[in-house]
Amino acid sequence: MRKTLLYRLFGLGRIPKAMRPILEREGIVLMDKGIGGSVTFRKFRAPGRRYSYRKNWFCGSLVVTGLRFAGFAFRRPVINVPLEGPHLDKLDVSLENNDTVVRVGFESGDFHEDWSGRVECRFRTAKAPLFLEHLQR
Repeated sequence: MRKTLLYRLFGLGRIPKAMRPILEREGIVLMDKGIGGSVTFRKFRAPGRRYSYRKNWFCGSLVVTGLRFAGFAFRRPVINVPLEGPHLDKLDVSLENNDTVVRVGFESGDFHEDWSGRVECRFRTAKAPLFLEHLQR
């Protein structure tokens, strides 16, 4: 798949500079940057934010290291969970659109005490089956 236009023109969708050395130290197993995606909020409540339904589009990146699974939207972390422990089990990871989209859904209250509602992140990548395979191990 081609990289997004915003990535090709402005570099939006890269891994944040502050996170890059941390991820490299952990050993990057699989990565794709400059990919398109969306975050969908359903019945979402957090301090200062309330949405019955909201969808935001972004350019971002997706990374699996030896220790964590992380997804970024415009250099901001959307997903950042360790591969070991209970947090990865709370993510609903699947493929969509002929295996070209990684969908990660979760209940926001599982990760933040003062949040509630459903969040679904979609990342459009040709490496989607590989990401699913690494996360199901």
